[in-house]
Parts: sequence; structure tokens; C-alpha cells
Amino acid sequence: MIKNKTFIFILAAGLFLAFWSPQGLSGGKVNLNFDHFYDHEELTRTLKKLEQAYPQFMEVQSLGKSYQGREIWAVILNNPKTGPAEHKPGFYIDGNIHGNEIQGAEVALYAIWYLLENYGSNELATRLLDERAFYVIPTMNPDSRDHYINKVADPNSPRTGLIPHDNDHDGVADEDGPEDLDGDGSITRMRKKDPFGRYKTHPQDSRILIPVRPGEKGEYTLLGQEGIDNDGDGRINEDGPGGYDMNRNYGYNWQPDYVQRGAGPYPFCFPETKATRDFLLAHPNIMGAQNFHNSGGMILRGPGAKNMGKYPRGDRKVYDYIGEKGEKIIPGYDYMIVYKDLYTVYGGSIDFIYSVLGAYTFSNELDRSPMASMPGAPQREEPQDEEVQRWQRLARELDEMFYYDRVRLGKQYTDWKPYDHPLYGKIEIGGVKKFGRRVPPLFQLAETCHRNAAFCFFHADQLPRLNFDKIKVKKLKNGLFQVDVLIENTRVTPSISTQARRQELHRPDRFQIKGNGVQLISAGKLTDSYRDITQRIETTDNFFWNQTGIPGFGKEDFRLIIKGKGKIELIYDSLKGGYLTTSTRLK
Repeated sequence: MIKNKTFIFILAAGLFLAFWSPQGLSGGKVNLNFDHFYDHEELTRTLKKLEQAYPQFMEVQSLGKSYQGREIWAVILNNPKTGPAEHKPGFYIDGNIHGNEIQGAEVALYAIWYLLENYGSNELATRLLDERAFYVIPTMNPDSRDHYINKVADPNSPRTGLIPHDNDHDGVADEDGPEDLDGDGSITRMRKKDPFGRYKTHPQDSRILIPVRPGEKGEYTLLGQEGIDNDGDGRINEDGPGGYDMNRNYGYNWQPDYVQRGAGPYPFCFPETKATRDFLLAHPNIMGAQNFHNSGGMILRGPGAKNMGKYPRGDRKVYDYIGEKGEKIIPGYDYMIVYKDLYTVYGGSIDFIYSVLGAYTFSNELDRSPMASMPGAPQREEPQDEEVQRWQRLARELDEMFYYDRVRLGKQYTDWKPYDHPLYGKIEIGGVKKFGRRVPPLFQLAETCHRNAAFCFFHADQLPRLNFDKIKVKKLKNGLFQVDVLIENTRVTPSISTQARRQELHRPDRFQIKGNGVQLISAGKLTDSYRDITQRIETTDNFFWNQTGIPGFGKEDFRLIIKGKGKIELIYDSLKGGYLTTSTRLK
């Protein structure tokens, strides 16, 4: 009996391994492996391959070229058999606006792939492609992405785009960046033995430097990233490639460079941000949006700056409903507010999309520190006692080295080695390599992609889902008919956000009547069906505007007085909530 159970277990395990791949079940039209990072050439090939495999659902567009001439690709997903994309609530995704935050492109690519590969076999994927339109820019920053993947870099840069920028104000741009002096393929750190230095080695691991206490003798001075003085000004690495921040360049609540470094001379001055803006404005049906950044494990919403004030209460309810569910979809991620829980951002994408387009927008900081999930790891809020904090930092640094040694198996850390520096003399070079922080290890990349794509799918599924729930026709005198129409929204997102309604960001919902010889005499909202109390709405040319839209998890009851007879068509046209049609007869 035991032998039979063992055989069954081995057989099941063999079948699982035969069909499982990091991205899910194989056997679809396009099998992608989310076990590496896609450079621009491979990303381009992959998008084209998906488009060729699913031409009925997917369109790839070029939004223009980056500064270095790479195409900025956008993807539109829609099932035209269920209606044109512009007649459906739209969901927008972008990734990799910062060059070193590369895994956002993989998450975006995974979301595209998953919807296409699972259409017809997965109920949610099928429903989303039938009922929603998706607009995806996998990487907004293809220049820095390729630099980060294929060239020498450190974990935190290049973050900027690669338009030359004179960081040190000497009249020459990008002339003094870091160099890979030890040839390990990454920019790590430099340190020099110094009895008057501010650091000493950790008592349990000499690779770790810790600050000395007052009165203690130092052992080392930290010299920053490895590099030399290329321009002879006595400084090192003060003018590397680029030096601006595209996520400070959006045209809402923007502040100039002297207020917020990296903002650029004026909003949308960079080709990448301008291309993204034009794409967003060209698709006004977008009602939900997702930006992907790294790192820290956060589900962020705006506002990005305190001067914007609080979001309207109605919109906060929508954000909270989706964000709090997101914490369950992506365990370990915290739902937070940008300026309140992170830092102030002026001119960010998240505020532009919400405040100008009226679309509910999240920004996920992908991937928590691997040490954050280790047993006994402290929470974000540390005790105020300085000595306790010091010992916690020492413990975390030991945990970090254990992680690099025993989990990453030494691949993402360079041990300190001697180097004869032209300016500093005998120094040591070593530290964490470029893929050692901010991005997930490759064995965890597929989970990052799947869980964050699942959060996007949940948000997209919570966009307005409107339907004609009830139509009741009552014959009156003199060829008039009373038609009561109830339109229901079964999702949390209203068809018009509170922000859009208050600021008049886009047109209201439109309710139109069509039919041979029919005339819409009057219309109103039935505010009390028991007492037949109606709030009048102004009509013109057989239609009227519904200024407030259909609320989330709510409904609107309309009463129409129509003159005519025969078949009529009812059309509810919501810019961001969808395009509904139905018919009834006046008899």
C-alpha cells in the first residue's frame, strides 16, 4: 500500500514538473519565461510575437523614440467582438520610468501575456478582455533599462533618463561618472583604511562597516562608488550619465528644479514623458491606472504632496477598497499614501493621471528587502531608543550578509579586494552588485510578476460594470409613455470619479433615446419610487447628461416621458464606464 502511494506521489510530482514553468502552465501559443530580465531587443521581439499570435486582441504601437533612438512601445488589448476599446472602461499600466526599477516591465509583460494566454480557459481573463480595454507601456525608459541590464551599473543607477545633464555645472555634461575599477561587472563601493575614519568593521563580519561611537577609534573611511576623477576637478563621480527624474516632470503640481531636483526645465520636456502624456490623453476612457516602481513593497496612492490636500471622501473609499484588498493579494506590501508615508513628490505620474484624467491610480513599489521577511525582522516603525536601533541595524546587516552568502550563494556580492587608486592610493573595493538590491532574485521574479499582475486584474475588474437592471413601460394619455429605467453598477468604481465631477475633467454620462418618430419629452431621476418623487433633468435632442454618473456599488433610477410608439433603443454612453444599449417597445 505504501509503495502504491509513493508511486502515485512520484507520478504526480513528475507531471507537475513536466508542465510547470516559472510563469505558469505551458502549452499556450507563446511560452514566456519570467526567469530573467528582458532587454529592449528581446522585449520588442516578444511583443511582436504576442501580437502575431493574438492579432484579434493585441495591437503594438510605437509612441515615438527615446533620446537614444529606441522605440517606446505601447500595447492595446481589446476584444473587438464585444465592442471597440473606446466604448469600454480602460485600464492603464506602465513600468520602468526609472531606469534601475526594471522589474516593472516584466510585470507589465506578464499581465499582457497572462490575459492573452488564458482567454477562453480562465473566467477572469476572459471577462476582462471582453469587458475592458488595456493600455500598457512596459518600459517608459528603454535607454536606462538597457544600460542597467547590459552595462556596468550599481543597484541604484542609472535611475534617470540618458539625455546628457550637467550635474556639476561646469559646462560639460556627463563627463565624470563611476567606473568598474575591479572588473566585476558592477559599480560597488570604495573604502580606505584610516585610523581617524568614522567607521570600523563589524565584530562578527569584517565585510560590514559600522559607525564608531564618540571617542572610539576608527578603522576605515568610506569613499563612495568606485571611480576616478575624470575631469580633474578633485571630485569623483559627480557628473554621471543623465541627472533628471521623469517622474517629477508631469504637468500637475509640478515644481521647478530648485524646489525639487530632477524636475527638468518645464513639464513634459522629455520625449518619454511627452509620449506617455499623449498616449494617456488619446484614450480618455482610462478609469484605472497602475505605475510600477521599486522597491520596498508598497501599494501607494496619492496625493504626492501635502499641498494638494486630501482626496475627496468618495474617491478615498474606492482607493481604500482596492488598496486594502491589494495587501492580501500581495502579502507583505503595505497600502500607503505617497507624501504621508513615503516622501513628497511634485509633478508625479500618479497625481497627473488622477487629477487630470480622473482615473484611480496606484503606484506599486515592487519587492520588499529579502531581509524584511526573515524571522525576527523589525517592523517599519523602529523604537526611538538610539541604542536599540543601533543593535537592530547591526543584526540586519549580519542577516543581509547571511542572505548574500547562503541564498544568493555569493553571486551578488563582491568581497573587498585591494586596489591602487590614482587619487586615494591603496584602497579596497567591494560590496553589493547591481542585481543585489531593488530587483528580486530571479527565482522570485515570477511571483513578483504574478501577484502584481493579479492586483492589476482585481483593480481592472473593479472598474465600472454597468447594466440595465430594470425597464418598465407604462402607457399614458395622448400617445405618451412613462419609461422607468434602472441602471446598476456592480463594482466599487463609479462611472465618474468625485475628482472628475468636481473639477469637470471630462464630459458627463450621456443617456440617449432612438426610434422612428419618437421624442423624449422630459426626464428625471426617480429619487423616491414609493412616492413617485422625481428630480428633473434638462433634455435636448432626445438625450440628456447624467452629471453625477452611476455610483460604485449603486444604481440610478431614471424616469423618461416619451412620445411615440414602436421599438426604441436606449443608449447609456459613459466615457469611462462603458457603452450600454438595450431596446424596448412602446405599446
